[in-house]
Amino acid sequence: MEILESKDHGAVILGLRGRLDASNTVAFEEQVLRLLDSGEQRLVIDMSELEYISSAGLRVFLITAKRLAKTSGKLALSALTEQVREVFDIAGFSSIFQIYPSRKDALTALQ
Repeated sequence: MEILESKDHGAVILGLRGRLDASNTVAFEEQVLRLLDSGEQRLVIDMSELEYISSAGLRVFLITAKRLAKTSGKLALSALTEQVREVFDIAGFSSIFQIYPSRKDALTALQ
């Protein structure tokens, strides 16, 4: 998996590419926690190029949401692929997280 990090309108954007599974979840979690520990409060995770997510990957989203909730931070997910959206729906995560059709929509929602 590849994680592309950028910043736009005061929010950090993490673009996920490939597969998020047990083999690379630790790296993703460490990057997210590093951002939160450095004071970032607005995070967009762009999943337009994410092909697969495992339960280990879902766990990182829960950890991120809980950490941001403690500091009144905001998390927006964008552009879930059909396969990833299905996993979110089955796990019940679609009703927990703010999911937007595009990165632009997610950024607008965080402003």
